[in-house]
Amino acid sequence: MKVNTAKKKGWIWFGVLVVLFTICSFFVLSQKPQEFSPYDSTSPSPNGLNAFYTYLDNELEMVRRWEQPPALLPESQGKQVLLMVEPYFTPDSKEMASYIDFMEKGNTIFLLKNNPKGFFDIRTTFVETMLPEQTINDSSGTNLVGNVYSPVRLEPGEEDEILLSDQLGDVAVKQKYGEGTLIVALTPHWLTNQDILQKDHLPLVLGLVQQDGLNNEVSILFDEYNHGDTGPSSFDVYQDWFLLLLFQGILIVIFLLWKQGKRFGPILQPREETVRFSDESLRALAAWYLKGNAYQDSLTTQAEYVKYLLQERWGIPYNREWKECAVFLHKRWKTMEDGKIDLFIHQLTQVLAKEKITKQEYLEWSKKLDILRKEVEEG
Repeated sequence: MKVNTAKKKGWIWFGVLVVLFTICSFFVLSQKPQEFSPYDSTSPSPNGLNAFYTYLDNELEMVRRWEQPPALLPESQGKQVLLMVEPYFTPDSKEMASYIDFMEKGNTIFLLKNNPKGFFDIRTTFVETMLPEQTINDSSGTNLVGNVYSPVRLEPGEEDEILLSDQLGDVAVKQKYGEGTLIVALTPHWLTNQDILQKDHLPLVLGLVQQDGLNNEVSILFDEYNHGDTGPSSFDVYQDWFLLLLFQGILIVIFLLWKQGKRFGPILQPREETVRFSDESLRALAAWYLKGNAYQDSLTTQAEYVKYLLQERWGIPYNREWKECAVFLHKRWKTMEDGKIDLFIHQLTQVLAKEKITKQEYLEWSKKLDILRKEVEEG
């Protein structure tokens, strides 16, 4: 019973500590500044796109964020431009087909990525760049200055239109997809809050965005679908039937372990089963007194032990009778009045003179003698 009680108390304290830890963690973590992902259109951080999004939102009437899969892209009669800025993952074949279908219906996708290989069959080649600052040439022959951090350059097709290039190769190209257009650029950082006003980045970006002529009838969509946690998970590499069998196997193993009664924790044994106590003789003697109802013998032994302490601590001779000890107790027993000491000695003498006493009398006088014993030991 003691082991179970201690175990319950331990679990209670553990639960209290968990609650306190949770509360403290909530207050500590809730005070941290909000963290934003790179190239997020809502992010005011240096690598966010909030400045560019706010600019377009003020200049045009139809600017919004798109967080749904490409299969749900809106089908409207008006022209739409989808901005994909540094997607976190490469879309699968179904999603890529949805993007292509979106362009073939007369819409435009503006893809800005450091290395767009894997998107829309875009081909790239690696280059050796020493300095990011480059002189950018647009299609009209104007020379502008911008930073290009991409380690690759685009390889346009025969029908592709080169929009921007530098001394290392092509930086932005334009491709036709049915009635729509794909614009690819290697400079997503030009749109970030910290770089959009550096060098000639803003006119370069506006020149690319305005390739198809922006006006209030054009709807601008910032693709946030590829910036969220909507990409393929680790479970997507497995077939559904395999995941179903795996789940059923886990349930069967749990059931078998429960049925066989497997122990998941340590075996707790009472300390009395493995340890020998130093007071075993006293325990055996006390058990013998209780079973034999030898209350008188036990009380006499306790009284003799108290007289032994009186001689050792207070100097009262052991061979004196209890009546003769009253004078000495008056001087040394400070917490008891003289009249109560005399009454205690008188009643104790009568109890010890009996041949047998009841259990109630034994418990009462055992407590009184224990009070005197403590007074002698502590005084």
